[in-house]
Amino acid sequence: MLVLLPPSEGKATGGTGEPVDTGALSLPGLAAARETVLGELVDLCSGDEEKAADVLGLSPGLRGEIAKNAGLRTAGTRPAAEIYTGVLYDALGLTTLPAAARRAAKRSLLVFSGLWGAVGVGDAIPSYRCSMGVKLPGLGALGTFWRVAMAEVLPAAAGDGLVLDLRSAAYAAAWKPKGEVAERTVTVRVLQARVVDGVEKRSVVSHFNKATKGRMVRDLLVGGAEPVRPGELVEALRDLGYVVEGGAPEKAGRPWALDVVVTEL
Repeated sequence: MLVLLPPSEGKATGGTGEPVDTGALSLPGLAAARETVLGELVDLCSGDEEKAADVLGLSPGLRGEIAKNAGLRTAGTRPAAEIYTGVLYDALGLTTLPAAARRAAKRSLLVFSGLWGAVGVGDAIPSYRCSMGVKLPGLGALGTFWRVAMAEVLPAAAGDGLVLDLRSAAYAAAWKPKGEVAERTVTVRVLQARVVDGVEKRSVVSHFNKATKGRMVRDLLVGGAEPVRPGELVEALRDLGYVVEGGAPEKAGRPWALDVVVTEL
């Protein structure tokens, strides 16, 4: 099973590892593209601060991210499992997984990134600020830039197993599974169910969405679940106590779309 995750906006700092080696990260076929984006980002943030803040969409309180980006080539690193923070990653708790689940996470989890394309949770990277929605001078929209390199690398990474796609829309734009890979891909939407005046209403709530996806991945890893087809994933989630609706698409060549319904975190 290959699990595709979005990154977090906020990231831990204080890495003490050797500077990033883009060729040593997971998916080495992305190394050249990573070097291109890294060079553009460092150049941008080493120049005019106002321009960098505008391109990166940074508020005055986040101007320190510019200097951090300018020093990315020499910055200390930490495993990606420690870099990414926030609601989803707090619920996933990568650093507190049992040993077997941690090994499974390193094999199966990919975190998408505007800077790196995608990285494994064991990859050593520095803290950075660059979302997939950014348009870098000379490269344009990163979601568009990454599509070519991703299309060459991700199908092989997916192999012949299940792909669980939990990315947000901006990161999903960088790679869209096609053909038979799409047919064994599952997307998940989390719906919060509430009873209002005796009527059940469902809505997408960001906090519920992120926390539930993180907890769901953790439960699959800890439970040792190894579904290889979408239907097996549905069964595994239901065995873990999740309320799962939806299923196979009506047309071939499209992913399964599941709804996970929750009432509380």
